[in-house]
Amino acid sequence: MTPKTRAWLLILLISALCGLTLGGAFWYRSRAFTPAAMLRRLPTDDAVVLYLDFVRLRSAGIQTLLESIKVGEDPEYQSFVRNTDFDWKQDLDAAVVAFAPKGKYMLLKGRFDWKSLRNYVQSNGGRCNNSFCKLPGSAPERRISFFPMQSNLMAMAVSDDDSAAERMNTVGPNPDSGIPDAPLWLSIPPSLVKSGQTLPPGTQMFARSLERAQNITLAVVSEREGFAAKLDVRCATSTDATIMAGELTKITALVREMIQREHQTPNPADLSGFLTSGAFRSQSTRVFGYWPIPRALLENLLGGN
Repeated sequence: MTPKTRAWLLILLISALCGLTLGGAFWYRSRAFTPAAMLRRLPTDDAVVLYLDFVRLRSAGIQTLLESIKVGEDPEYQSFVRNTDFDWKQDLDAAVVAFAPKGKYMLLKGRFDWKSLRNYVQSNGGRCNNSFCKLPGSAPERRISFFPMQSNLMAMAVSDDDSAAERMNTVGPNPDSGIPDAPLWLSIPPSLVKSGQTLPPGTQMFARSLERAQNITLAVVSEREGFAAKLDVRCATSTDATIMAGELTKITALVREMIQREHQTPNPADLSGFLTSGAFRSQSTRVFGYWPIPRALLENLLGGN
């Protein structure tokens, strides 16, 4: 092999390696993130995690309910929409949010005008370094940072750390429980249940029954007659699961009796109707719960009335 031939082979080898590198980077930035992959990017320790698939929610027939959420009336949000051409009601396809002790972390999938977003940051006292942007929020502990993980995927954080969004560059372990196949689900840490803080009135009794839980997930699914909430709790032992299902069943009956003593009936449009309609069963170390969700209740929860 002549020196000239070796030189050409070396050039071809370097070109091939560069092509593979660029191709790999393009594949990484263009591949679709599954809900499980998105979850692995978030800090979930002691965090309430909320997942919303807006595409499926719209197709399920609650587009008008989503549009009734009061966030659209906030002047800061209206200004944001005007200056960035982004409206979550139309442009957001999915979101997973971790409400962690040290901030709120979000992965948002949709259509973004990144140039308008950078201009908005700079015109509101923030700055962008390459694609990573940060700007002040409405309070010192609400500093905002974000960057494009992909062209259609934004990583955003609201925290007292103005670089908190960088946390989502790290890939964590696989979720220790299955991801619900549902357009809306909520993962609740056992620490929140045990503290009983920030829980809606009337739910504390149910929370006490869940104190032995290792993992709690509540999903909203579409059904033929409307919607339903499904509870999935993982316990340490099958005995714990059996006891928990029994306690939840007894509490549901007790709430129903308390309402009857007041000569009232559960209201399908509020939590009284929801809490008294639950049915529970245990299977091995799992507890499963089921509640039908009338449309009137969704309207109230989403602020439609």
